Amino acid sequence: MNFIKHFKTITHHRHEVIKNCFKVGIGFQGLFHDLSKYSYTEFRVGMKYYMGIKSPNDKERSIHGYSSAWMHHKGRNKHHFEYWNDYNPKTHEIDSVKMPLRYMKEMLCDRIAASKTYLGKDYDDAQPLEYFMRSRARKYMHPDNSQMLEEWLTMLAKQGEEKTFEYIRKLK
Repeated sequence: MNFIKHFKTITHHRHEVIKNCFKVGIGFQGLFHDLSKYSYTEFRVGMKYYMGIKSPNDKERSIHGYSSAWMHHKGRNKHHFEYWNDYNPKTHEIDSVKMPLRYMKEMLCDRIAASKTYLGKDYDDAQPLEYFMRSRARKYMHPDNSQMLEEWLTMLAKQGEEKTFEYIRKLK
């Protein structure tokens, strides 16, 4: 049964992202969004730890201390800021690398779609910003990307999806 529920959840999420991507001008890119979630490595974990209200990766992480599905996913999907972390030979530390604009746009579309998918009828345009502000992502993202995403999510919360997508679509 979790097979069907998980499949429906990730497919619904993916279709929401695709719709959003078309609205911000990266429709073709959106068609390839999160295809790795259908791979055995990621789908198996999603099925096993399916909850319906949040990512199954959280459950796997709480049990094993890490998520094999997330490790697989973030290394294949450039709309995740974690993809853009690399070893800095000067500092000998892991640093964030500035993401290209097209992946920033996809990340925004993904965050909105995830909120809509997991919150359902309780979703409102302020929730993606609230989630971002609570998360530790801002600490690990490139500062320019963090600032940009926060500005876009603030615009979404204050002005709504239509105006935000119209603004982002114009960015080159």
